[in-house]
Amino acid sequence: MPSKLRIQRIADRLQQELSVMLINQVGDPRLNGIFITDVKIDRELAFADVYVSAVEGQSRSSEVLQGLEHASGFLRTELAHRVELRSFPRLRFHWDSTPERADHIEQILASLRQDTSKNKPKNE
Repeated sequence: MPSKLRIQRIADRLQQELSVMLINQVGDPRLNGIFITDVKIDRELAFADVYVSAVEGQSRSSEVLQGLEHASGFLRTELAHRVELRSFPRLRFHWDSTPERADHIEQILASLRQDTSKNKPKNE
C-alpha cells in the first residue's frame, strides 16, 4: 500500500495532467471553462475522485458532469500513458461548489464592511 505522501503526489500529478488535457486535447464544448479543483485517490489506488467547477457556477454542473462522464474513458487512457502506475484508478467526477461558497462568503463580508463603515461615528 502506498504512503500518504505518494498518494498525494499521484493526486497532484493527475490534477495537473487533467488540467492540461482539458485545455489542449478535449474538444467537447460542454467542458469549456471548467477547472479541476481537487483530486483525491483512495489508499488502494482503485478510484480517483476528481472535483470540478466552472466559471459560470452551479448552473452548468449537470452539463459538465455529463461531458466528463462521456470523456472518462479517453481521459483515463491518456492519463495512463502520461502517469505510470501498475493499475490506473477509475475516474469519478464530482461537482465542487467550494468556489461558489467562497464567493458568497466574500460578498457577505463585503456587505458587513460596508455596514460597519456606514454606522461608524464620524469624529468632528
